[in-house]
Amino acid sequence: MRLTVPVAKVLSALLAEPEAPRYGLDLMRLTGLSSGTLYPVLHRLQGAGWLAADWEDVDPVTAGRPARRYYRLTGEGIRSARLALAELRAVVPAERPGTDPAGAPAW
Repeated sequence: MRLTVPVAKVLSALLAEPEAPRYGLDLMRLTGLSSGTLYPVLHRLQGAGWLAADWEDVDPVTAGRPARRYYRLTGEGIRSARLALAELRAVVPAERPGTDPAGAPAW
């Protein structure tokens, strides 16, 4: 998996609460990514086996909105995402603008 800034943002958002299912608009708000950037990232992560996706079981008429597609990291996704982000943090200089006091990138 090529770790681009959008991929790192999505992984960081998903790792914040790995068991919490997230839907697209929720992830767009958390990452600041547009739908045109977010959904291709989600598709790549799902294709790599890092992400599971399931449709919400809801009646759109009763809910007053379309069913949401929820995304959650798989066990392999959690392990791989943590490793990939740790490797990225190891190569990003701590003095670079946009990092927190501990030197972690502010994705």
